[in-house]
Amino acid sequence: MIKNYFMIILAFVLLSACYPGRNDSEKANQAITDFFSELSNGNYGKAVTLYGGSYGILTNFNPDLDANDQVALWKNGCQINGLQCLTIRTITFNELSESGEYIFSVEFNDPAGNLFVLEACCGENPTTVPQFQFEYRVVQGRDGKMRVLDLPVYTP
Repeated sequence: MIKNYFMIILAFVLLSACYPGRNDSEKANQAITDFFSELSNGNYGKAVTLYGGSYGILTNFNPDLDANDQVALWKNGCQINGLQCLTIRTITFNELSESGEYIFSVEFNDPAGNLFVLEACCGENPTTVPQFQFEYRVVQGRDGKMRVLDLPVYTP
């Protein structure tokens, strides 16, 4: 009887060690946490290493900047262009997509430490509702490092 329990526990431990999703989802979670921490602290050079998405919007916002100067693009994005480079309040792993993207729901703190809410938009008859949870995707690069694919929330 004890031998059977030992075999079940051993099988569980071995199978758990072989399941990459949990460990990798924790790495992806850490990548988002680090990315937003670096952005909110103005460490744009470190944030560059944690980002794997497109710079198209940032280069469109900043046509006078060198498109290859990713640090300057992030600085302008966070300080001038309306990207909300805030600290994370909560982060929840949602799923691993078929394409290998780790998908999270993230809530942020506003500069005063309250829950950040993107207000309804626009005019007397808003076409959107207030939003406080935002979806972010993370992928593992060929080098094994996790990188965030999505820009911070934008407010005009």
